[in-house]
Amino acid sequence: MFSGIVERTVPVVSIVKTAGKSETIQLNLGASAKGVKIGGSISVNGVCLTVTRKKKTVVAFDVIEETLRVTNLGQLTKGSRVNIERGLRLSDSIDGHLVSGHIDGTGQITSVIPMADSSVKLWIQARAELLAMMVPKGSIALDGISLTLVDVATDSFSVCLIPTTLTKTTLGRKKVGDLVNVEIDLIGKYLKKYVEQTELTDASVHTIT
Repeated sequence: MFSGIVERTVPVVSIVKTAGKSETIQLNLGASAKGVKIGGSISVNGVCLTVTRKKKTVVAFDVIEETLRVTNLGQLTKGSRVNIERGLRLSDSIDGHLVSGHIDGTGQITSVIPMADSSVKLWIQARAELLAMMVPKGSIALDGISLTLVDVATDSFSVCLIPTTLTKTTLGRKKVGDLVNVEIDLIGKYLKKYVEQTELTDASVHTIT
């Protein structure tokens, strides 16, 4: 489990194709490698990955085809920078919101708008089933970053990025056409499931009677 507060951005050291369409991705965590153990979880652009090897500050992750298909990790190349966050401990403060690292899909940036207060507004196109679980002023994680939704439209949504987010995460380098990993707030997903099950139960009762 994570909080969506990115520790730092780090470079991709290497990407090696493995069995099928899977990959092994190596990152140089720098100072964030302290305390990281093989088998531990790290959020990489919002994707919860397991550390499979470690040598000093360089760690490796085995990324399967399904993960590469549904996230933007398949677009990484050597030298790309990614957002990282180590897993939460029970004693840690949750300064963002609860983020599982299980990506619901990707969104495509359609507009990057500089604002008068030095923030930047991003508009992101996403699938209807993702938008159905979003509400204005609700929480969302983009590339592992805890953010607040501003607008939710029929085919897209927007977030505003403060200067700190622009400089401390990869979102400051994003441009129109780029993909971001989207994780819907856990509460939204559970509510949607509850409503669907309630509607199904009501429909069954009416059919029987």
